[in-house]
Amino acid sequence: MIPNHSHLLADTEAIDSDRIARPDKPEEACGVFGVYAPGEDVAKLAYFGLYALQHRGQESAGIATFVGDRVYLHKEMGLVSQVFNESILQELPGDIAVGHTRYSTTGSSRVVNAQPAVVPTRLGSLALAHNGNLVNTVQLREELQKAHCNLVTTTDSELIALAIADEVNSGKAWLEGAIAAFQRCQGAFSLVIGTPAGVIGARDPNGIRPLVIGTLGDRPQRYVLASETCGLDIIGADYLRDVEPGELVWITEAGLASFHWAQQPQRKLCIFEMIYFARPDSVMHDESLYTYRLRLGRQLAEESPAQADIVIGVPDSGIPAAIGFAQASGIPYAEGLIKNRYVGRTFIQPTQTMRESGLRMKLNPLKDVLAGKKIVIVDDSIVRGTTSRKLVRTLRDAGAIEVHMRVSSPPVTHPCFYGIDTDSQDQLIAATKSVAEIAAQIEVDSLAYLTQEGMLKVTQEDTNTFCTACFNGEYPIPVPENVKRSKLMLEKVVV
Repeated sequence: MIPNHSHLLADTEAIDSDRIARPDKPEEACGVFGVYAPGEDVAKLAYFGLYALQHRGQESAGIATFVGDRVYLHKEMGLVSQVFNESILQELPGDIAVGHTRYSTTGSSRVVNAQPAVVPTRLGSLALAHNGNLVNTVQLREELQKAHCNLVTTTDSELIALAIADEVNSGKAWLEGAIAAFQRCQGAFSLVIGTPAGVIGARDPNGIRPLVIGTLGDRPQRYVLASETCGLDIIGADYLRDVEPGELVWITEAGLASFHWAQQPQRKLCIFEMIYFARPDSVMHDESLYTYRLRLGRQLAEESPAQADIVIGVPDSGIPAAIGFAQASGIPYAEGLIKNRYVGRTFIQPTQTMRESGLRMKLNPLKDVLAGKKIVIVDDSIVRGTTSRKLVRTLRDAGAIEVHMRVSSPPVTHPCFYGIDTDSQDQLIAATKSVAEIAAQIEVDSLAYLTQEGMLKVTQEDTNTFCTACFNGEYPIPVPENVKRSKLMLEKVVV
């Protein structure tokens, strides 16, 4: 059962105004976290894990804990630090916790769509946290409606939970039911699922979204699951390994068991996880992403050099590549923009006077650093171009005499269907304009992107093991035509 003291806010209408302040970046779907740790304060561990994963979603947060077959749940709209406090965490007892921080990609931004999704079954309730996006949502929803499943939300994540419940209610055990449900799902999913018997961690057969396993101290049978290794570091857990594509791990009092449920898994990790989404201190392929992003910058300097006095990065995500560019080019690196790190999402509209005076909520230029200088500014991506133009104007207003932009990824020409909230294709500036046209629109003296070959080469991994669909339209998981039409405005989609 879910106790009434779950503190759920009353549901509100979907907030369309959140698009007003959207950054000119791809936006990540979610962060997931799970912990199996008898004798530990699992709610507090989950809180800090989500706190470290806050960058993956800032719309809602939730934690579910288990005491036997009883589920305790708290989820609300807002940042992790706004949703939880000490008294709320004290009301979430148990040995198992599942946590989630969300940015909506399927299902609007409402508290009813916040996760974890809790669904009853004959074996007790399950609590599911999902990072990714299904592409067969319509088909799966129809199947579950025919099976008389009770759909409460508008998310694909709830559909996965209901599919598991449907299989379990037909007589299957937890593992058998989960695997049968996963085989009904098409798309990207990294999952943490709490049950009365233990915790499940699973990834889709392509492993598009990350999921890692950690151990908690030297005490046996205490495991942690997280979207990134930074979620382990914050609570002192040690990285064990990644959950593999097409793998399910089952964590119980007996320890950790592994099941490879997909017949032909083929790794296709989202390359944007490495370029931008994941925190620079998170580890992939046995090194921090900061190190990879340095190499991106060095490669960018080799491919597209510039004559300039200083190199600056767009805080925070462009800074490692900017440092790499400076190292390879010999041009000094400097901080030219200071980020206000305490600005959250706001729906308060500035006055006209504030707009005219150049409201600088997030970034403020260092005029004495920039004045009279030829500048290379490095960013990790350009999506719509609106923010880039404002940024360039800010640099010129601060006295920069030339502005050369370098981007540490290729042009984004195609939308994502696997858990990133990108615009439809006609809103992606690189899908409708050449590099020269983009340079003119964002008002730079020169513009260059990293090549796809360079981006993949510096991973130092097998280049066939990454999803690069947003750069080339080569989608590793087939996307149904009706879903394609929703975003591929410029493609000739055959009906």
